[in-house]
Amino acid sequence: MTEDNKNDVCHESVYERLFRDLAPNLRSFLIFKFRNVERAEDMVQEAFYIMWQNCKKVSQELAKAYLYRVAQNQFIKLLDKDKVRSKYISLQDEQLDDQDPSFELEYQEMRSNLLSAIDQLPEGQREVFLMNRMDKLTYVEIAEVLGVSVKAVEKRMHKALVKLRKLCKNI
Repeated sequence: MTEDNKNDVCHESVYERLFRDLAPNLRSFLIFKFRNVERAEDMVQEAFYIMWQNCKKVSQELAKAYLYRVAQNQFIKLLDKDKVRSKYISLQDEQLDDQDPSFELEYQEMRSNLLSAIDQLPEGQREVFLMNRMDKLTYVEIAEVLGVSVKAVEKRMHKALVKLRKLCKNI
């Protein structure tokens, strides 16, 4: 093994050392910034996972900055998704205020089942579904945001709708 490989982020010992050295501070940073321990821990794991996937592009000297940027971006993406979901739910709730109580109870149960079904979708399908149905983005806009082809977006949406129909049928 050459000296370069021993300092490469893709080398397991370097990666493990980076994790031991950087994960606690990254976790603390995210907890301080976003005030959510569970999500901060998830984002630390996600950031290291993404760094491992891109380890050939990340130098050891830039690993810390890379991890902080990735974790913060992932966390903001998650918060934006939550914001869209709660905005959609509150709009639906406002429309139901004039309904009779039995209808509202049925609606709440149906909404809960739908949210549960959406949560069961794989990440890519859920992301495309929410961006299209909640954010009202076109397939072209979604493709640009995600950096994939329009065909990939169409396929993810089709699979999401098929899976949602199947999950909701069982409810």
